[in-house]
Amino acid sequence: MPVFRSLLIFTVVVCTASPAAAQIYSWRDADGKLVLSDKPRPDKGQQTTYEAHSAASIATIAQVSRDKSAPYERSINAHSERLGVAADLVRAVIQVESAFNPVAVSNKGAMGLMQLMPETARELGVANPFNPDQNIRGGVTYLKQLLDRYDNKIELALAAYNAGIGNVEKYGAVPPFKETRAYVNKITKAAPPVPKNVIYKWIDVVDGKPVTKFSNKPPATGSYQIVGR
Repeated sequence: MPVFRSLLIFTVVVCTASPAAAQIYSWRDADGKLVLSDKPRPDKGQQTTYEAHSAASIATIAQVSRDKSAPYERSINAHSERLGVAADLVRAVIQVESAFNPVAVSNKGAMGLMQLMPETARELGVANPFNPDQNIRGGVTYLKQLLDRYDNKIELALAAYNAGIGNVEKYGAVPPFKETRAYVNKITKAAPPVPKNVIYKWIDVVDGKPVTKFSNKPPATGSYQIVGR
């Protein structure tokens, strides 16, 4: 999230009975702080408008696998937040790769929760691929490298994770392999690409009422939507 790195983090909480919001507005206040709101700037000054998209499929996959992911939540959240990768995306990858089996081994030799190939594990400094924390750290690091390489295009990053960078470079798109296309579709079905300027939106319940929250950082736990241009 390069645009926000130099900004003071500022979260706006908007009370609303409905979780849906078509647009999000952002601007700098008089003190230079970033303001995020679901309502336009009241003084009609300069602002940026973002469209809200649904990240339902990733959230749904993650919710289904939440019980299985429980032993690994601390590692998933810690490494995802550190590297700026959506934790729900990581959970979805683990669910599809290994169904949260930390000792899984594929017929091609991929190992552990995020199914790291031996060479990839060595390059990422993963000494024991069957150690859940090491495996998740390596897997999230590799996923982040692929997201950066493909300009945050989730489909291409996941295709490379599954079929290798060489195949994505060869075809310039998701390779026409049935397995790879099914893999990418299973994780990204109905989910938008992650925009460069990311704003996260989620719903909390405060005093029994739904509260919509926006931030340039994802919530520590729970599902959320990614909002961007």
